[in-house]
Amino acid sequence: MTEQAVPHISHPRVMVLGVCPGRSGRPPFRIMEIDGEVIGEVRTVTDVLEVAASYGITIHDLDDPDAVRWVGGDKYTWTLH
Repeated sequence: MTEQAVPHISHPRVMVLGVCPGRSGRPPFRIMEIDGEVIGEVRTVTDVLEVAASYGITIHDLDDPDAVRWVGGDKYTWTLH
């Protein structure tokens, strides 16, 4: 019997959802969650880092799937296509 590779599925504390259109002339944004709770809107990677830090979470690598899960794009996706 051979062992099959089991994919690693990370469950990071921080999740950034897909881009939403801005309202009333405001720029697009993404919803950020920490530990499954909606925290609010973020518009830049700096916002993600600052909000995470305010919750005591230090993110050293925005590309680390164990640190941040990006849904509907990556750290460079901040506008609607």
